[in-house]
Amino acid sequence: MTPPQDTKNRLIEAASELFYTNGFETTNIEQILQRSGISRPTLYVHFASKDSLLVAALEHQHQQRVASLDRWVHSRAEEPVEQVLSVFDWLANWHETGGWRGCAFVNAAAEVVLTTHPAREVIRNHKRWLREYLTQLAADAGLDQPNSLGPQLMLLIDGANARMLVEGDLCAAQDARKAATVLIQHNTIMEDPA
Repeated sequence: MTPPQDTKNRLIEAASELFYTNGFETTNIEQILQRSGISRPTLYVHFASKDSLLVAALEHQHQQRVASLDRWVHSRAEEPVEQVLSVFDWLANWHETGGWRGCAFVNAAAEVVLTTHPAREVIRNHKRWLREYLTQLAADAGLDQPNSLGPQLMLLIDGANARMLVEGDLCAAQDARKAATVLIQHNTIMEDPA
């Protein structure tokens, strides 16, 4: 017998993949059941509705993105400024290896228009986390005004994801990296007071 956590994870992974590939609205429960190999009654043991499965799928994707990005940044770059820019290298790699529909969180927000839907909070939390992560990298790099720079870098990421979704442009993240380099050059490195 499959442990309940394994069953739940199979459902989440199947839903994550289908929601990203086909969209939330066009993916139906039957497709998720077929992809996961789980029965309908078992699905409803773990999730009350398709909406609750979307919340779990987005939380799962958030955890994956956090781990993947942080691992990439700290294994690919030693210099703090290069760590900031390596975020865009990670994004380019992701676009090439599976992120062909851009940002799953923005896509979900476009489909789930009710602002009180529980998925919207997961989406906001993910975007907030990424903005704060970029801000912290900028602060760690000693860049001036990291609280302004982090959100500006976030806009570049969102723009690159949008270009990937709309145009399938694999150069979008590289172009965003070039723009980030210009932003960083205009943010002088703070003087060490010592």
